[in-house]
Amino acid sequence: MTRWGSYSKYHARKTTVDGITFDSKKEAEFFCELKLYKRAGYITKIERQVAYELQPAFRHDGKAERAIRYVADFVVTYSDGHVEVIDVKGVRTDVYKLKRKMLLFKYPDMVFREV
Repeated sequence: MTRWGSYSKYHARKTTVDGITFDSKKEAEFFCELKLYKRAGYITKIERQVAYELQPAFRHDGKAERAIRYVADFVVTYSDGHVEVIDVKGVRTDVYKLKRKMLLFKYPDMVFREV
């Protein structure tokens, strides 16, 4: 444990809602909002931690290189059928920015929202 308690490097505190542990309080609170919209009928489906492959795994000089994936916090399907990929962000790291660009390039028709 660091002097910051159980906070992560970016001071996000893991939070549990409905038995689901989220990486941050902000993400957990957003999930609660999504649940309200689902109860009201605006949302039909909420998926968490959906992975999108940005680059497949490969071998180079006999060494296995892992695939590069972007893991979205939420994928939400609305009652009108449209789907939105949502990422809840506190700190926009360089890795996040790069993967986001790769995601939007590979999936140009994706509706993406950062909260």
